[in-house]
Amino acid sequence: MKIERIAVIGGGAWGTALAQVAATGGREVRLWAREAEVVDTINDAHTNPLFLPGIALSPSIRATGDLGELDWADALLVVAPAQHVRTLLGSLPQGGRPLILCSKGIEAGSMKLLTEVAAEAQPQAPIAVLSGPTFAHEVAQGLPTAITLAAADPALAEALVARLAQPTFRPYASSDLIGAEIGGAVKNVLAIACGVVEGRGLGQNARAALISRGFAEMSRFGVARGARPETLAGLSGLGDLVLTCSSQSSRNFSLGFGLGRGESAAALMADRKTVAEGAFTAPVLREAAHTAGVEMPIVDAVCDLLDGSEKIDSVVEQMLSRPLRTEGA
Repeated sequence: MKIERIAVIGGGAWGTALAQVAATGGREVRLWAREAEVVDTINDAHTNPLFLPGIALSPSIRATGDLGELDWADALLVVAPAQHVRTLLGSLPQGGRPLILCSKGIEAGSMKLLTEVAAEAQPQAPIAVLSGPTFAHEVAQGLPTAITLAAADPALAEALVARLAQPTFRPYASSDLIGAEIGGAVKNVLAIACGVVEGRGLGQNARAALISRGFAEMSRFGVARGARPETLAGLSGLGDLVLTCSSQSSRNFSLGFGLGRGESAAALMADRKTVAEGAFTAPVLREAAHTAGVEMPIVDAVCDLLDGSEKIDSVVEQMLSRPLRTEGA
């Protein structure tokens, strides 16, 4: 199997950064964006100031607002927000072209992972997952990055790694799609909690404890859904968790930071051009965890803050007063 022609669905920061990776060496890449101004600035000025300002893009990236133009591609990188993936994939012709899911989240209502959503919307398409510790602006600048590329078919994984790998962009192949997906979805919610700790001035000790206990929640939920523990402890799980919980370059962390400073979730979300996916994933994850009988108190606390049912001081007090238990519990 050989993959050469790559198209990207989604003209946000991460989709644009992945198009930049795929265009290395002057290879043509097509990028679909919903916003007409993004299409125009990428084609005319080779920039995306709306979502990825300050980055000079390869002239071999050609943007379009027509999904039909992506029929040219051998494989599609799907970088649309998680709650829009089903609709977008349903708009594409049915076929056997590989879909590489690069978004992070769980579908509301169905509580399905995006691999399950894609399998329903495009049942003939081979599916892969690209997930790991990445900030889009660093990837687009060519700074060193390692990431998980999960596919059930080893030949597909090998072909995708061969097409996307660069000296500064290193995909590690895996066959655990569920683990790669769950790590990316759960860490977004935990990053909001870590942002709250930072915004509230609770200190580095508290944030380290929250990352550790958050990883325990991720692991419990992941194993319950069929993920492999070693995947959750790798780049797409623990690696992504550490990165996203440690910097205001993370949209989810910065959302939590604002909540920790007493700002309302509604005001913070209204002021954003880009999606803090964890805010949409949190209530879905809480429902999925309860359905699976998995305890996720940090996720519960984030949901209470986002929906306004609890104030910040009350949530922090509840977290600090949880029953003492052994660390492995």
